[in-house]
Amino acid sequence: MQSVVTIGLDIAKNVFQAHGVDAEGEVVFRRCITRAKVRDFFASLPRCLVGIEACASSHHWAREIGALGHTVKLMPPAYVKPYVKSQRNDSADAEAICEAVTRPNMRFAEVKSVEQQSVLAMHKLRATLIRHRTRVGNSIRAHMAEFGVIAPIGRVGLESLVQIICDGG
Repeated sequence: MQSVVTIGLDIAKNVFQAHGVDAEGEVVFRRCITRAKVRDFFASLPRCLVGIEACASSHHWAREIGALGHTVKLMPPAYVKPYVKSQRNDSADAEAICEAVTRPNMRFAEVKSVEQQSVLAMHKLRATLIRHRTRVGNSIRAHMAEFGVIAPIGRVGLESLVQIICDGG
């Protein structure tokens, strides 16, 4: 059996698709792998280059596979799309990822540590909460305006509207 040197891994919720090639670019395997068996699959392979699209859970899998000694590179999906040869399916995507990761001018995303992801998650959550708070405040302001109750924009104006609602009018 030829020795695999590059793998394209298309990650999904439950079933991942792997596409491996040797040094000459010949296909060594095309395989479906369940989420539970991904770690064992890569542990059984010789150290190689693994390409993954940067999407949900890609940093987790990059850390897991990288810990086994493989070189893992993440690529934005928009950069992989030109390498898809036929209809979009998981197998074709894995092949395109495998092709794209070997390109010399490809741009890669940095694999984030757990700490980096935690900080980013907190910032994104805070931004989401601020957007929701603003949306709810604007909604309250609009509904009260339908009853002729107008308040200035901002936290003070919203507090006055909420006080009016709580006092019953």
